[in-house]
Amino acid sequence: MDLATYFEAVVLGFLEGFTEFLPVSSTGHILLAGHFLGFENDGKTFEVLIQLGAILAILSVYFARLWGIALDLPTSPKARRFVFGILLAFLPAAVLGASLHSFIKQVLFESPALICTTLIIGGFLLAWIDRLELKPRFTDVMDYPLSLAFKIGLFQCLALVPGVSRSGSTIAGALLMGTDKRSAAEFSFFLAMPTMAGAFAYDLYKNRDIISMDQAGVIAVGFIAAFIAAVFVVKRLLDFVSRHGFMPFAIWRVVVGVAGLIGLYLVG
Repeated sequence: MDLATYFEAVVLGFLEGFTEFLPVSSTGHILLAGHFLGFENDGKTFEVLIQLGAILAILSVYFARLWGIALDLPTSPKARRFVFGILLAFLPAAVLGASLHSFIKQVLFESPALICTTLIIGGFLLAWIDRLELKPRFTDVMDYPLSLAFKIGLFQCLALVPGVSRSGSTIAGALLMGTDKRSAAEFSFFLAMPTMAGAFAYDLYKNRDIISMDQAGVIAVGFIAAFIAAVFVVKRLLDFVSRHGFMPFAIWRVVVGVAGLIGLYLVG
């Protein structure tokens, strides 16, 4: 691996960490960036495995909260319901993702025009939802009923299509079902932990025979960059959403999608 490859890994790692918890599709961004940079890796493992950096970032930021929930599990029905709700929300995408793994990696991940299109469509949908005058019934993730958690998990399945956005689909689904913007974003954070960890472990297992030591070095560089960027975003996103809503991300999605389509038309 040459220095240019490691530089590309840093760029893609920062992009992954910066966009992972925003409703803009981190996978779509790094696949498009990798396409235009000419970054190639066997089985598209880099794009999935560097998510470990973002996973560890959210675990580090939320460690005290997670530890408190763990301590409350034996005595608190609310804590047990919350943990079970997260696991329940995780299941639909886990089952569907494992079933369609080859199709997603070999077909959808190789379709930059599809990614640009879903970025644009998702941007308009997010803008529409952000402008709805919804009256939230749930403002604390600890009070989400199990039925609501499961429905949010069904929305997360949409993110198996690159460009849709895992956080975007879960946040949009949560808002439509009666949550406020801040708790919707926070639930998306918690749901990201088992979802991303599961995707990481499954992809590592599926591609264990094609990951070389050279790739391990590039992945490590991308992982570190993703961790740094994700810590920054996780610490600031909830306050930003509370003040500005999701319209800035909707505009971002449309701009990136249109720019991507123009780039594909001009350079292929």
